[in-house]
Amino acid sequence: MTLVPFTKAHGAKNDFLLTWRKDAPQNDLPHFARAICDRYTGVGADGWMLVDDKPSIELYNSDGSKPELSGNGTRCAAAFLIANGVAGETLSIATGAGPKHLKLLRREGPEYWFQMDMGTPVFEEERVQIESLDATLVNVGNPQCAVMVEHFDFDWRAAGAKIERHSRFPKRTNVSFVRVASPHTLDVRFWERGAGETNSSGTGSTGAFAAAIMRKLISSPVRVLTPAGPLELEWNSTILLTGPAQIVAEGKFHYEKIAIDD
Repeated sequence: MTLVPFTKAHGAKNDFLLTWRKDAPQNDLPHFARAICDRYTGVGADGWMLVDDKPSIELYNSDGSKPELSGNGTRCAAAFLIANGVAGETLSIATGAGPKHLKLLRREGPEYWFQMDMGTPVFEEERVQIESLDATLVNVGNPQCAVMVEHFDFDWRAAGAKIERHSRFPKRTNVSFVRVASPHTLDVRFWERGAGETNSSGTGSTGAFAAAIMRKLISSPVRVLTPAGPLELEWNSTILLTGPAQIVAEGKFHYEKIAIDD
């Protein structure tokens, strides 16, 4: 049995476990990610991150897959780095989608508020029908399928699961269901590739925002209402996302490699 230290943090209730790379297992990291993220036999989280003081992060979803980027997760990593004295109030973190730049706006105890530069979205399909739903396909560092809806009174979770693994997306996709609440407000639900339903998503909010802006349904700046609370976005030359990250626990995970049901 191996004891692996971790810090738990969440960005708007999208939760992550963070471990210094030097303290992590040296092999079979996908298996370890599934074990530590399990909400019954592990610590429980939407994802697990390896962090080093370059600084850089390597992210695993709770199913062991590797996404390119998490907006909420990157803010959690920034809070972790600042709390450990490795970074200052402005920092750049290397991610699977390239470097991401963040600025600390304020700190209240274990809660940090950051503005993060999400970059420029790349639209792959401005309008497309997926599972008979009206969608926009956009990449914001990871693939997003933003589905425009008038309400959430349907089984959007089942739709999200189908769209995630649709044949159109050989590497799967993240899915957001987007309702325009006002010219400067979106209400969004999230189905994340490799994690399923999440309370919020930084990249999902960015994709929803970009799709609604492109369709001229809203105007910047915009508040994205998630089940966990609001995130603020604006689009100048790039998209800037403002949101929280809070450190909630530290501990050691008792890891023993055993079979995990897929």
